[in-house]
Amino acid sequence: MLSTCNVCFRHCKINEGQTGACFARTGGENGATVPISYGHVTSIALDPIEKKPLYHFHPGSMILSVGSYGCNLKCPFCQNVSISLADNYTGNFPKCEYVASETLVDLAKEYVPHGNIGVAFTYNEPLVCYEYVLDTARLLKNAGLFSVVVTNGSVLPWVIDEIGPFIDAMNIDIKCFSHDYYKDVLNGDFETTKACIEKALEYCHVELTTLIIPDENDSAKEMEEMSLWIAGLEKKYGKMIPYHISRFFPRSRYADRKPTDIAVMKKLYEIASNRLSCVYLGNC
Repeated sequence: MLSTCNVCFRHCKINEGQTGACFARTGGENGATVPISYGHVTSIALDPIEKKPLYHFHPGSMILSVGSYGCNLKCPFCQNVSISLADNYTGNFPKCEYVASETLVDLAKEYVPHGNIGVAFTYNEPLVCYEYVLDTARLLKNAGLFSVVVTNGSVLPWVIDEIGPFIDAMNIDIKCFSHDYYKDVLNGDFETTKACIEKALEYCHVELTTLIIPDENDSAKEMEEMSLWIAGLEKKYGKMIPYHISRFFPRSRYADRKPTDIAVMKKLYEIASNRLSCVYLGNC
């Protein structure tokens, strides 16, 4: 039976035994989709919270960071391509270990003496399997621990409504400020990302990140538009929104590109800082 996935803007139509564009969901019974990546962990590490990056959420603390596989964007500069787009490149899924939500929460508790404050769902796109995030976050909240999501913001708002009451902080990538770039380069949808960011602001602390790619999203005009939009969100929601501008280094299909020029990064920082009070340079 053909199933329609409504987790993200793609609305993939999937037969049982096949996967959608994210490689993490398959067709199921009654037209629903099933998250085949549920509980399958590819990476786990105890990281500084600033590495997410989150600079205004319990700074100086550590957080148990966990990743699965799959992503619904196709960024040519992906830093975690071996787990996010593995099937596109190798024909195989990465090595995984099944970790039940209860087991992950117990592990998070074990690391509390080492400064751990909870679990961050990161590395791949965690919300293509939002069910695992939701089930684990519920348990974390009951245990007095925090839940953090690092996401590309390319799911539909109802997904944020599902997980929102249990999430304490999110870092959301806003890759650029261009409809065409999202569509043509990332195979994404700009309006979905903007809507996701607004929905997240209703529930939790939010920080935003843009990776600056030379000659693609590094114009002064685009940064003016980006910072103006973020400033509007701060006013609308009455929240400070820290904004991270990260320097690109060659990766994946952009392995032959040059790193972003430091002078360009500083110029974009100045532009964003004219409107925003918390702007940070990353990888510089």
